[in-house]
Amino acid sequence: MTLKEFIQKYDHPVSVALLEGKRMVLEEDKEKLVNFGSMIALKTKHLIFRSGNASGSDELFINGVKQVAPERIQLVIPYKNHRNKHSKSLYTYSMEECNIVDEEEVLYLSKQNIKTKNLIDQYANGVRNSYSIKAAYIIRDTLKVTGIKSQILPASFGFFYDDLDNPETGGTGHTMNVCKLKNIPYINQNIWMEWLNRDKTNA
Repeated sequence: MTLKEFIQKYDHPVSVALLEGKRMVLEEDKEKLVNFGSMIALKTKHLIFRSGNASGSDELFINGVKQVAPERIQLVIPYKNHRNKHSKSLYTYSMEECNIVDEEEVLYLSKQNIKTKNLIDQYANGVRNSYSIKAAYIIRDTLKVTGIKSQILPASFGFFYDDLDNPETGGTGHTMNVCKLKNIPYINQNIWMEWLNRDKTNA
């Protein structure tokens, strides 16, 4: 898929693109994430950009979008006031706003993460401690993909910044896996950086 093909297929009011990835970003890539965020926002009119408000690639992508279309940013956060310094004036949806017990698909898909599987039910049943909070982040990563009935739309596409030496692991890997299970296409920096480079060449 080319950038032009992506825009033709996904730039409409009910489309949501994930912008996220690893917290650790190579120094030489940081500016590229910001530039891609601003470029994809500039070239689209309707696309909503969703992130988890994490440090690293999430923040860098969103900083780029913020320069162009802050009104099209949507942050899904694990609890109210999560990194609120970075979400000020942006639309945020906290997991605390939904009754997670009723979201069977979200819980099922969250349990696909083996490391936190046993903590998901604890969190859903109201347990809040230093262990169960780990589940909140995985559920948040699931929600970003699935959405919540009548509240936030499911994702349509995903842009990821991954660790190419250890790909599709951790929370980023979980989000990618949920995309696979829900048949939502996604790409990593091997492709979207090419889009960015070609855009600069054609500018």
